Amino acid sequence: MDRTDDSLIALRRILRATELYERDLASAAGVTPAKLRLMQIVQMKGGRTTPKALALQMGVSQATVTGLVDKLVKDGMVRRAQSETDRRQINVMLVPAGEAALEKAPDALQQRFVREFERLEDWEQAQLLSSLERVAAMLDARDIDASPVLTVGAIGAA
Repeated sequence: MDRTDDSLIALRRILRATELYERDLASAAGVTPAKLRLMQIVQMKGGRTTPKALALQMGVSQATVTGLVDKLVKDGMVRRAQSETDRRQINVMLVPAGEAALEKAPDALQQRFVREFERLEDWEQAQLLSSLERVAAMLDARDIDASPVLTVGAIGAA
């Protein structure tokens, strides 16, 4: 085999790992990786936060967050509540079903990646980041709206 084939195999393995993780997550916790990440952020912020704060931390648009929150409200995982300090502001709050889903969720694929990435030497991190950015550019994916959530498909699609 040549390097081109080896590169394509490595890309396919990465895509396959995200597909398998997404399937495991859906069966264990009943949510997609993007929904899980949103709920994790709400939990980290004390069980409530604003859609704007979620969008900033996830690195996506407020419209994407609104779509995810709409789905999580429909699924009974979060609720919207008017802010106690500013009536114009809406907070996203975890409900018991959302907390239970977080408890059942397997170790997130991105958490495994972060753990291993942070073990690398600084120069290895820089080299890997540069290579991944180059791959994204080669796939003409430089301008795609994305957050640090490892999943296949569009972040708001699931």
